[in-house]
Amino acid sequence: MTHWKLIVVATLGLSGLAWAAETPQSLRGTTPVSDSASPPPLAQYPAKGKALPRTFVHQPPLIPHKASYPITRERNSCKGCHDPARAAKMKATPTHASHYDSAGELNDAYYFCKQCHVPQQTLTSEAK
Repeated sequence: MTHWKLIVVATLGLSGLAWAAETPQSLRGTTPVSDSASPPPLAQYPAKGKALPRTFVHQPPLIPHKASYPITRERNSCKGCHDPARAAKMKATPTHASHYDSAGELNDAYYFCKQCHVPQQTLTSEAK
């Protein structure tokens, strides 16, 4: 009986030493908590009215502005500017006809715009 207790204690002791050797690593790296980190880069979007060039055939157009407008099951905020009936007035690119069904409603397969269209931005570290 004593022999087994010695083996168990030794095993637990060694595993405890191995666990204690793994010190957690900070996400800040070696930067002390008291130091402030540099801010994340600011997004710079193209000038209004400039379409962004596509890099391959059939690429969905890139979004030249912030894409933080909400898209929910009840409401697609992109349609506010990009609906073909309003796009010219809003100076926006109209949603392509292929995204609509025969009844003129936005096809469910194309409802969540950001699954294909992504904002294009240039990141800079200077505030403007």
